[in-house]
Amino acid sequence: MSEHHFFLKADWPGGRNDVGSIESGNLKTEISIPHEMDGPGVGTNPDEMLLGAASTCYIITLAAMLERSRLTTTSLSMQSEAIVDVTNGVFTYKKIIHRPHIILPDSSSEKDLERTLKLAQKAETSCMISRAIKGNVEIELDAHVTFK
Repeated sequence: MSEHHFFLKADWPGGRNDVGSIESGNLKTEISIPHEMDGPGVGTNPDEMLLGAASTCYIITLAAMLERSRLTTTSLSMQSEAIVDVTNGVFTYKKIIHRPHIILPDSSSEKDLERTLKLAQKAETSCMISRAIKGNVEIELDAHVTFK
């Protein structure tokens, strides 16, 4: 068994609406509560970071699966959306929606299209971030595959 360790240093000056910072490897940024939650909106925030972790894990996993399956893409892009529910002052990270857009070469077959869609679904259950939040945050996938 192999284990990988990641470390993060956080500095926070004190109050709810202050601005802090985090540093972890190549990630260095200011952090604060977002405007939408009555914060200063400086730098990033936990909601964006969780969405970023889920999105990047998914798209990297999908790219690796497509490559291993010898499926060539012309383009692979994605938009993701997070939904945070606020009920009675309690914030709950409710749902993440991934909308990958995969473009296959014109020479691709219908079988390639079917395999690509199948891998798009499988990548979501294979991504370690998705597995980590499973049961707590709903993940929805709206994959689109086109030809160019």
